Amino acid sequence: MTSPRLLILDEATEGLAPIVRDGIWAVLRTVREAGVAVIVVDKTVAAILSLIDRAEILVKGVVAWRGPPDALRAEEGTMHRLLGV
Repeated sequence: MTSPRLLILDEATEGLAPIVRDGIWAVLRTVREAGVAVIVVDKTVAAILSLIDRAEILVKGVVAWRGPPDALRAEEGTMHRLLGV
């Protein structure tokens, strides 16, 4: 597909070697900087928080938290309770 407006990834880095995961995150930054909207579902919280403009945490399909990544980083209790981080 050429000129996509949206890229959706679900656990794209799961089970991969760290160097490969780092490469995927770098490509996602490039894609995002090119103006493509990206929705990412992944367990690598630090990598996601460095990439996103907005976070939404779903628990059993319900939004449990929503906001900017800096606010989530500041709420360590929330991160631990909802993400186990």
